[in-house]
Amino acid sequence: MKRHLPKPPKAYKDMDFLNSPDARVVRMISEFLEPQRRFRQAQIKDTIVMFGSARIRPRRETLRALRMVEASIRRSARPTKQVEMSRYYEDAVELARLLTAWTKKYSSPRRFVICSGGGPGIMEAANKGASLAKGASIGLNISLPFEQFANDFVTEGLNFEFHYFFMRKLWFVYLAKALVIFPGGFGTMDELMEVLTLLQTNKVKKQVAVVMYGEEYWKKVINFDELVTHGMITRDDLRLFRFMESPEEAFKYLRDFLTETYLKENGNGQTTVG
Repeated sequence: MKRHLPKPPKAYKDMDFLNSPDARVVRMISEFLEPQRRFRQAQIKDTIVMFGSARIRPRRETLRALRMVEASIRRSARPTKQVEMSRYYEDAVELARLLTAWTKKYSSPRRFVICSGGGPGIMEAANKGASLAKGASIGLNISLPFEQFANDFVTEGLNFEFHYFFMRKLWFVYLAKALVIFPGGFGTMDELMEVLTLLQTNKVKKQVAVVMYGEEYWKKVINFDELVTHGMITRDDLRLFRFMESPEEAFKYLRDFLTETYLKENGNGQTTVG
């Protein structure tokens, strides 16, 4: 009797192949198609993205840390700086809450859903604010050796885990109609500069509101005026973003921008999706 060789696994079920360098393109495409499918199933049309440091903690947590080191406070200014920076966490919670309460009226498709990097710090604050308003929010997480873990406030089914930074950033921008950039480090600046470059070069055709939250912080860490002085950008490029200082100010600006740009009045004077 003739022996038949066992059937090899199909290529798309062969985990050795899928995890190999040869299948890198397949993995990249998967990180586009799988989120696309889930966003479509969840009827999410667009987002408001909130960036910021993973290291900014809630005020209650930073005050507890400050009390623990009170005896050595003269030798270290770091705990007091952490308390000072914690206001951005609280502001991010409130801004996300205000925006979500406003956007909940658009249930199908879901409009202007809060989207963060899904991790701790400002990302957690954004998802927490949406949760407080009993609304959905998205977490676009990234696999890192430290810092990054999914926070508890991302809506079930809308938590994503990326390997490739560039694909994660694509999804930050792809659905975004507005972005709010809170204080942060290298990662936040990377995301900020990518967005500004795409807008400056007109690679993003849609209108996107960019809010830089915390003028004092951002003007200290990035000297935009010197970039203009040295001819690296034009004065008009500074119009790509606006500085904001309070949740109420940012909410009013974003609400008015999104209403004027993406919503319209129907004949009965009621707001409809544009």
